[in-house]
Amino acid sequence: MGWLEALILGIIQGLTEYLPVSSSGHIEIGKEMLGVESQNINNVTFSVVLHFGTVLSTVVVLWKDIVEIFKGLFKFKMNEEWHFAFKIVLSMIPAALVGFLFEDELDALFKGNLLLVGGMLIITGLLLFAADQAKQTNRKVGYFDAIIVGVAQMIAILPGISRSGATISTSVLLKIDKARAARFSFLMVIPLIMGKVAKDLLSGDISLDEASIMPLTIGFAASFIVGIAACQIMLNLVKRGKLVYFSIYCFVVGIAAMVYQLVA
Repeated sequence: MGWLEALILGIIQGLTEYLPVSSSGHIEIGKEMLGVESQNINNVTFSVVLHFGTVLSTVVVLWKDIVEIFKGLFKFKMNEEWHFAFKIVLSMIPAALVGFLFEDELDALFKGNLLLVGGMLIITGLLLFAADQAKQTNRKVGYFDAIIVGVAQMIAILPGISRSGATISTSVLLKIDKARAARFSFLMVIPLIMGKVAKDLLSGDISLDEASIMPLTIGFAASFIVGIAACQIMLNLVKRGKLVYFSIYCFVVGIAAMVYQLVA
């Protein structure tokens, strides 16, 4: 993988981690279209670096929320921040369990299977369309809501199902305020990705050599910088209820991906 391919994939990751169009699906499409050969980069290493870039961009954009949560936690009493943190933990459990128990089976799905990616993108589009039609309410995220949204995040492990699209759409369909839904969606993924990064570091699956440093650095920088912009854009778009445009996009790209694999 050269620096240009790493740059393009980093930009794709940064954009699609937050825009509800599936980062995993677009990365697979991008690799297929670019004909990426990654002999000089460990696939796990590259994926971890890109995800680490986007999770740091979340921290940058939502740093005030994160600081408030920690300030509340260090008061050591059952305040709103403790309840919110517990909801985050609850939301992580389904995806963490499935990722731990079925890691090898899930990895096998990320092998350029554009038929699967296309079909899942169409499902993402349907979710976004349904959420766009939902009436806005001022409900906060409840404990049961956190579990349901966590199940949506678990399903979004499949390539082509957008994590942010699935979690935000599910929250909105549960009649949670759209702004709260978006913030909860972005905050809930931080500990999950950090945990995955730590696991891969400890397991020794991440490897570095001189030839991979430049592409990894470029991919990380692209995913981080673009991720900051995409996160801010998505927060504003969700507030204004503009999910239908992403729904149409998912339909178009999903169908195109399926046709591409069938005729290629």
